[in-house]
Amino acid sequence: MQHLILPVLLAAIWTTCTGSGDWCYQSQFTCDLQCNVPDLWNHANSNCAGKKQSPINVVTRKTLKDERLTYFKFENYQQMFKGTIKNNGHSVQVGVPHLSTISGGGLPTTYKAVQFHLHWGKNGGPGSEHTIDGEQYPMELHIVHMKHHYSDLTTALSDPEGVAVLGFFYERSNSANRKYDPIINSLRSIRDYSNTSVLTVSLAQLIPSEQNLTTYYRYSGSLTTPGCTEAVIWTLFENPIPLSMDQLQEFSELKFHDGKPMVGTFRPVQPLNGRQVFRSGGAMVLASSALLVAAIATALGLSRPN
Repeated sequence: MQHLILPVLLAAIWTTCTGSGDWCYQSQFTCDLQCNVPDLWNHANSNCAGKKQSPINVVTRKTLKDERLTYFKFENYQQMFKGTIKNNGHSVQVGVPHLSTISGGGLPTTYKAVQFHLHWGKNGGPGSEHTIDGEQYPMELHIVHMKHHYSDLTTALSDPEGVAVLGFFYERSNSANRKYDPIINSLRSIRDYSNTSVLTVSLAQLIPSEQNLTTYYRYSGSLTTPGCTEAVIWTLFENPIPLSMDQLQEFSELKFHDGKPMVGTFRPVQPLNGRQVFRSGGAMVLASSALLVAAIATALGLSRPN
């Protein structure tokens, strides 16, 4: 009988403090603010209990090389645009004019950019949504695209392949990434919920150069926030984006709608449920090139003596 006391007490506390109402991240939950944490997102939207949910942990040794995953074609990614950056209560989001498109890369058609947003931890600590071999990066960028013939994201999400998201990881750098100045400077104007600001930026300046975008992973998944719709072709690029610790910490100065620090804005990884994760041939191509150069050098007698 004594062994039952602790579980009963814990159950009573959980009943008192279980989430209700809207969804939230684990970092937001208290007994004063009862909301549906990630494990209970299915209470906010039943789709979140689906079998093809995102994010996931990519186990690289279990990925399968897919020859169709070739170079992406980026159109108008270099074009500067004026966008509205907003604190939407759970992230930072920037609307993108539907001029920038992606194609190739094994995608079934052309997709146009709609918006981008970010997920992060606390003061530069672990905060990416996806993980690679269990490693969680400080932050993750999602550039959201929809099939070119759709006019709105809601309609695109009714198509099982209607949305394509490009995911990029960040790493801590000893020096600031000046290309991110427009974003970082804007954060100070949108610290509170629903605040907006206008910035001038291009998508190309936020991501690695095209020659560094040949190595990536691909799988079918979902949105990583409710409604968790399973209509997303995910592409996760291996090469991370550098940001200084000061730049990463700026994101933790933002506030959720209740005024609490906006930290830990990531959903935990979800089960694969039998899905296959594919990889591009970029890494193998680079390795082959290196071997080819070494072979030529050897043939010409240019290799160094042992």
